[in-house]
Amino acid sequence: MSGGFSHKTVLLHEAVDALNIRPDGVYVDGTFGRGGHSRLILEKLGEHGRLIALDRDLAGVEAASAIADPRFLIVHSSFSRLRAVLQELGVARVDGVLLDLGVSSPQLDEAARGFSFRFEGPLDMRMDTSRGQTAASFLADVTEQQLGEVIKNYGEERYAKQIARAIVASRSGEPIVTTRQLSQIVAKAFKSREPHQDPATRTFQALRIYLNQELEELSLVLPQGVDVLAPSGRLAVISFHSLEDRLVKHFMRDASQPAPLPTRLPVRESERSAPRLRLVGKAVRPSPAEVSLNSRCRSAVMRVAERTAAP
Repeated sequence: MSGGFSHKTVLLHEAVDALNIRPDGVYVDGTFGRGGHSRLILEKLGEHGRLIALDRDLAGVEAASAIADPRFLIVHSSFSRLRAVLQELGVARVDGVLLDLGVSSPQLDEAARGFSFRFEGPLDMRMDTSRGQTAASFLADVTEQQLGEVIKNYGEERYAKQIARAIVASRSGEPIVTTRQLSQIVAKAFKSREPHQDPATRTFQALRIYLNQELEELSLVLPQGVDVLAPSGRLAVISFHSLEDRLVKHFMRDASQPAPLPTRLPVRESERSAPRLRLVGKAVRPSPAEVSLNSRCRSAVMRVAERTAAP
């Protein structure tokens, strides 16, 4: 089911330009989605260039099968396995890694995926439908305390305790198995409503992030992205909410600074470990024109860093 949204690649040209594509380079699109970034990267690659795309969503992998290009390869995998995937392919170094985080419009607009409170559908929320626990299964057994912590920590929801209490109370009467059931329970638990935002927004976000281990996956892939980059290779990351962006910002900032000096030990400046990354420009956000065409991109932030020659 569609809610009137077609898939629009966020920061398309900005992200691909940030990779500083070399015609004969090797690049990784860690989140293929529907292939907007991948297709533009392929346009900029020469005959001997190569693009390796990853996606843990089987629908994304199926969409990638439409690209009949010998320079392109799609792998069904989460990007937290980036280093292992490249090792399996015999690739030692790459010239750029792009990560477009979060959930895609096709995932949101397909009712059967259970990501959106806008459509009636089963409470699934798994990005990889071939494995893992569904949202319905999680809500059936989770304790009130743990649920409150998930909604608070991953959704930054101030009414987390009230919502958790309402969910646990409701499931005692009947199982919570659809998106509409959950959104109605959350709405009743709200003391006040924010303009232009459904009460269920943060709760759905929190469950999705928790079930798919999105922050943990991001924490795992960032250092791998630096490890696999060749000198002058670029890491570009597009995030869509503060938890993701904070993690990316702090990682890039820390990796772009020399290692801290040991306390009370004399160390020459020349002996300090050089930083492995160099920050490239400032954070990039969608233009007003892009936001007017795709309101879902309004919270997007892209950060870019370049690999130095430091070991």
